[in-house]
Amino acid sequence: MSVQKRDVKVVTTHQLHNMKERGEKISMLTAYDYSMATILDAAGVDVLLVGDSASNVMAGHETTLPITLDQMIYHASSVVRGTKRAFVVVDMPFGSYQGNSSEALRSAIRIMKESGAHGVKLEGGAEIKDSIVRILSAGVPVMGHLGLTPQSIYKFGTYTVRAKEEAEAQKLIEDAQLLQELGCFAIVLEKIPSELAKKVAESLNIPIIGIGAGPHVDGQVLVVHDMLGINKEFKPRFLRRYADLHAIMTEAVQHYVQDVKSKDFPNESEAY
Repeated sequence: MSVQKRDVKVVTTHQLHNMKERGEKISMLTAYDYSMATILDAAGVDVLLVGDSASNVMAGHETTLPITLDQMIYHASSVVRGTKRAFVVVDMPFGSYQGNSSEALRSAIRIMKESGAHGVKLEGGAEIKDSIVRILSAGVPVMGHLGLTPQSIYKFGTYTVRAKEEAEAQKLIEDAQLLQELGCFAIVLEKIPSELAKKVAESLNIPIIGIGAGPHVDGQVLVVHDMLGINKEFKPRFLRRYADLHAIMTEAVQHYVQDVKSKDFPNESEAY
């Protein structure tokens, strides 16, 4: 068997597991296109999530529900082409895996074959057990997602913190244990109490990645447009903005418009 050699040591599920074991935190950010992926990958991000949040930040939809499998594959293939080191995991969109394990398998295989990604992510626990089993049976790495699951927004009716009540917290713990037993390589916990996330992270052997789940998990994930300050509308408590690209980009574009209007651009040195 011929194996393509790469100069850069790529991140694998095995390495992510080892990172948890030695206490090294895992960095994870969303990516939706080639240009952004090249920057994030070169900066050292461990995991790039091709999130169905592309429905919001790239397409302007109110929820993640409208994005299609074909659209997710398009975004994923763009990200993969810009990645040399990071592990690329792709959200399976709403309707591509719930309630039909055969459809789930077909969707996951399409993502892997057509995008070149390294794994897929599914929202839910026991209710999607059959889909996870079928996907794993084909050798596709699966990342779980519990807590606030945006694809179920119309069921919850709100984006508020999940699992604050004992019954829901206990179900989350049981679902997390189940996902590990089924063979998931990691789990994202979104917007749940910090102490609950800590309990899950300490009780499981697989990496637990948090978003609004406190500091006691094995890694963190944010939407890149949020942490870079491109999106100014989203302001949850868990979000730390590392730049204000909205202001920088706006100023740059305004400067360009001014130069064009004043006939300053292009000048003689910028012409052929």
